[in-house]
Amino acid sequence: MKVKTVSLNRKAYHDYLILESIEAGIALTGTEVKSIRAGRVNIRDGYARPEQRELWLYNTHIARYEEGNRYNHEPTRPRKLLLHRRQINDISAKVMQKGFTIVPLKLYFKNGNAKVELGLARGKKLYDKRQSMARRESEREMERTMKLAKGLMYR
Repeated sequence: MKVKTVSLNRKAYHDYLILESIEAGIALTGTEVKSIRAGRVNIRDGYARPEQRELWLYNTHIARYEEGNRYNHEPTRPRKLLLHRRQINDISAKVMQKGFTIVPLKLYFKNGNAKVELGLARGKKLYDKRQSMARRESEREMERTMKLAKGLMYR
């Protein structure tokens, strides 16, 4: 399996607690695929929402294709996500619970097909974000000390 990551949503990992992730296909036009291959995509502010037994991706920006003609795509149009009916029903039931949302975590090509990794998420409070930052900082500090100790051991 050949996987090429195009866009990663680091902000989602900071703002949300990701409980579950699933892979979904995206229904795209030709100019959108070319623009994604060029890396001109932003999924940072995107979210997915179930509507009429389908799942739609909103607020993701795929820039217009420069060499496109008058049939070029709209940059922020809603895009249909391709999932099995059972997966859509499961996610829809979980989203109806209070405080859950669906955010795109990663956009990539897998065997030539555009895929998006969606995360079922719950928003973090400010103190949760502070705890995450403190934990990350302590891990960095431990890594530095281990590196320093390892360097001193070989002298």
